[in-house]
Amino acid sequence: MDKDGRLKLAVQKSGRLTDPSLDLLARCGVKLSRGKDQLVGFGENMPLDVLFVRDDDIPDLVQEDVCDLGLVGLNVLEEKRLALAARGVRASFESLRLLDFGRCRLSIAVPEGTSWTGAASLAGKRIATTYPQLLARYLAERQVAAEIVTLSGAVEIAPRLGRADAICDLVSTGSTLDANHLEEVETVLESHAVLIRTPVALAAVKSDWVERLLLRIDGVQQVKESKYIMLHAPRAALEEIRRLLPGSESPTIIPLEGHPDKVAIHAVCRENVFWETLESLKRAGASALLVLPVEKMLS
Repeated sequence: MDKDGRLKLAVQKSGRLTDPSLDLLARCGVKLSRGKDQLVGFGENMPLDVLFVRDDDIPDLVQEDVCDLGLVGLNVLEEKRLALAARGVRASFESLRLLDFGRCRLSIAVPEGTSWTGAASLAGKRIATTYPQLLARYLAERQVAAEIVTLSGAVEIAPRLGRADAICDLVSTGSTLDANHLEEVETVLESHAVLIRTPVALAAVKSDWVERLLLRIDGVQQVKESKYIMLHAPRAALEEIRRLLPGSESPTIIPLEGHPDKVAIHAVCRENVFWETLESLKRAGASALLVLPVEKMLS
């Protein structure tokens, strides 16, 4: 254990998970002190140090107990797990939470106009990727023999350079594929951010802080799309109002002083509240509708 008992968390130094990871920590109440080019951030109000590293290194740093925790994409995590298995090493990092950011997919894409009838269309083809292990598993599961061309980057231009007939790469919006005249044809892996921890048992003080951090993460994720709705409604419309409240548990019903036939309703809705929802509530008899964001919530 570290002499000071501080947790070490590895996050992506630069990339699509960096800002969302830091935003999650901030929403969990972690105040980080970090210079402009420093690779370590120090938690001012929590015994937590954040190490900014290459995303490919995060699983190893956690596996080898250099860091207690890591925030990494499932695509990187599964590629590393398969790479370790190929060397006869069991991946022993533990997944603690699936997180609701960093969503993308590892997909097969082919040049526009290419005939595609399924995975069998890849037989005998060259496929460029930075995820050779995941691609190899995909091909093996479908009993397809193809050549895997491993690249460290710029996978999308491999067909135009004549280095590959297809690619297997991460896709989020698809704009990069469009720019390179490629068509997404099949998904290999749906990915999102994951919080992992070391396989080594943590000291009690560290375990306690991990549990507190997980509790805060759960609270943040619960309220991401949640809204707090307050409104007035006739008692006769209560059943219809309850039905219209999106993703709500039992609302709080409060009598209105001087209005025996009306009540105030307060509810946390765990789904987006759209204008159409408010209009439906108003038609059902609701008035004085107020919708507020929910910042924190513990169940």
